[in-house]
Amino acid sequence: MTHQTVRGTKDLLFDEWHKFEYIQQTANRISNLYGFLPVQTPIFEYTEVFTKTLGDSSDIINKEMYTFCDKGGKNITLRPEFTAAVVRLLIEKKLQTPIKLFSTGPAFRYERPQKGRQRQFHQINFEVFGIEDPKADVELISLAWHLLTEFGINRNVRLEINSLGDGETITKYREALVLYFKKYQNDLSEDSQNRLIKNPLRILDSKDEKDRLIISNAPKISNDYTKESSSFFEQILNGLTTLSIPYTVNNKLVRGLDYYCHTVFEFVTENLGAQGAVFAGGRYDNLVSSVGGKHTPAIGFAGGIERIMELINYLPKEERSTYLIPIGREAEEYALILANELRRNGLYVSYEYSGTVKNRMKKANQANAKAALIFGDEELSNKTLKVRNMDTGEEKIVACDNIIDLLHNQFMARNF
Repeated sequence: MTHQTVRGTKDLLFDEWHKFEYIQQTANRISNLYGFLPVQTPIFEYTEVFTKTLGDSSDIINKEMYTFCDKGGKNITLRPEFTAAVVRLLIEKKLQTPIKLFSTGPAFRYERPQKGRQRQFHQINFEVFGIEDPKADVELISLAWHLLTEFGINRNVRLEINSLGDGETITKYREALVLYFKKYQNDLSEDSQNRLIKNPLRILDSKDEKDRLIISNAPKISNDYTKESSSFFEQILNGLTTLSIPYTVNNKLVRGLDYYCHTVFEFVTENLGAQGAVFAGGRYDNLVSSVGGKHTPAIGFAGGIERIMELINYLPKEERSTYLIPIGREAEEYALILANELRRNGLYVSYEYSGTVKNRMKKANQANAKAALIFGDEELSNKTLKVRNMDTGEEKIVACDNIIDLLHNQFMARNF
């Protein structure tokens, strides 16, 4: 047996788990403020859910999906991203739009593990369906900025934004890119040569150094904006300015999936190495109709929880226990009952099942307990407990019936 995790996966222990939970809970809380409804899709879907939406030129389809044939002979794929699965849910459940949906959970891609990038990773995901107004784009980006501010990392992250325009814009721009890149076809990487045939916009997303030099002089998509596309993008930029959200227009920014149109954006940082995107998303007005639903304008973004974990400083609030120190056989038996009662009233309790008073008091100090409850035959006969403040050493006798109130209120208010 191999006692190690599979490459690209990671165990979460103790404070890491608390940080992970904090990110999910914060995202859920902020999503409620913006009117998002929680949904959860399975971690695997029929493979066609992803192949029909992601496009056959995407790296996810060509290189990264975990796909297998189940015992019923069906092609199944572990979820590589959320949008395709959420669109499937939207159509299958006949959800009424407009609607805002929030989801979170694991996703899977077979790629080279790097800092903040794993083969099993987790995302927070936000989708808005049924709103074509550019105000929806501004509000969604504002939500992302709100989250970054809440996490305390907004100063280390910058917003890069671009517009792919409408269908007419994209068609003209593809033609312009093909004309440009064909002049350098033999100098492009193998991936980019393939993309030149399938989707030349994807070449702009290449990280190959030789490709980047060629891309630097490629035509700008803004040259092909229709009047409507230009106006749509301008309204978004004006909205961001109104909300004091700083941004940089990056004319070379495209998203890695084929279904995007109009707005595309990324919140990026220099603190994650090569994989600098913290949040990324955009608009996909034709996606739902392309897979059999009715025409439904949409926009969304997702963020990697592991990447956020690399950037934030978070430690859970220390919860100090109440430590039980029973003396004698009857007290040992009562300790089980007392611990159960205290815990069911929301109190953190710890104690050793055996040992001398001295050793147990030592354990209470090592555990940084806030209070010790000491009780033996005398206390049991009087239905009292001796309570020691572990910070001051002060002790007092308290009736058993009053101990919960003392621990919840008086002790926490430092009246003891």
